[in-house]
Amino acid sequence: MSAMTSLARMWLTRSPRRFVFTDEYDQYLPFEACPDLGLYVHIPFCERICGFCPYCKTVYSEDACGRYVDALIREIHLVGEQARAKKTATSLYFGGGTPALAAGRIAEIVQAVEAHFRITGGIGVELHPDNVTPALLQTLKDAGVTRVSIGIQSFQEKFQAVLGRAPVDRASLAAALAAVPFETVSMDFIFALPGQTFDDLRSDIDAAFSAGANHVAIYPFIDFTFTDSGVPTMPKREKRRLLDAVTNYCLGKGYRRNSIWTFSNDVHAQYSSMTRDNFLGFGCSAATLLRDQFKINTFSPEEYCRRTGRGLLPTSLTLRFSHRQRMVYYLFWAAYSTRVSAADFERFFGVPLKKAYGLELAIAKLLGFATESGGVYRMTSKGAFYYHHFENFYTLSYIDKMWGIMRREAFPKRIEF
Repeated sequence: MSAMTSLARMWLTRSPRRFVFTDEYDQYLPFEACPDLGLYVHIPFCERICGFCPYCKTVYSEDACGRYVDALIREIHLVGEQARAKKTATSLYFGGGTPALAAGRIAEIVQAVEAHFRITGGIGVELHPDNVTPALLQTLKDAGVTRVSIGIQSFQEKFQAVLGRAPVDRASLAAALAAVPFETVSMDFIFALPGQTFDDLRSDIDAAFSAGANHVAIYPFIDFTFTDSGVPTMPKREKRRLLDAVTNYCLGKGYRRNSIWTFSNDVHAQYSSMTRDNFLGFGCSAATLLRDQFKINTFSPEEYCRRTGRGLLPTSLTLRFSHRQRMVYYLFWAAYSTRVSAADFERFFGVPLKKAYGLELAIAKLLGFATESGGVYRMTSKGAFYYHHFENFYTLSYIDKMWGIMRREAFPKRIEF
């Protein structure tokens, strides 16, 4: 862990206390009192493994997927039955892996969730481009899905080759999306690939909206140490030029900025499973964030099935937040949406935002990272780039280490940052 990371942690939390994840966890999760609760379900199966992808995944087999979904439904009931009445949840998202490989059972999983939760803001599912057929989309829609996110990564063969992806048939994609419409159709792209230019990204963005997307996500390539990717990273200066150019282009087209790297041409289109004050995660590697704790499930599908089969939660590690640590986590994800509301912060923590972080906010405004109006702090383009830079640093300093360990050990004893 670098000295810069340690200093930033101590400054922002006002304490030398580390973030300590241990294997001690609660069988009972106090989520009933949590407002703005999101739900996430992880399906780890893929037909083939992409070398650049850092997420928890394994090669698909029908038997393994069937056993896993049975275990997933058990976990949903184990958690949901802890509530005295149905709990309101803002949304339900399925990620992976490739959730569409379990498309025939998505309705069954949704029914298990709806036995305990009242979903008010829609259901989203991540898709591989190969999944986008009228038949599969209709299966998802019949299950209650209202949003889909398609992992295109790039429409251009030169970058598909770099990422080990097959070409995408844009005409078939557009025809399927037109035949089975959804409230939100998001398409994901990767930027900062070697040799990538603004013209490359502009072409992908235009192609996405032409093919039926009303929302695009342009995520930076991050070179995790535990992946098999041999893709070289782009220098910082070039990354900033690309991100600024994409931002200016999208805003110039009248698109709405939903987060650091997502844009939509429809005010109602949105796709984000993480920007919630609190959320419950189901499935291997899924995380749960509550007021005073963060927990993450085992990365092993086999151990996940064994643990839930014994009637136990599949938690691998738990972090008990200090008050300041929880504030930092809250602000990190609020800033991802490019805006932080002082009123929302005070409502959540009972402390005025300026009292907690007045100095940091003043510095952000002085450096041109943010503006403030009516108690809402909004990130500038300059601030968005430096947030991206910090997020990249955070990912490689914290998430890379944690996920690397958890891929090797189903239940580590302790991890400190």
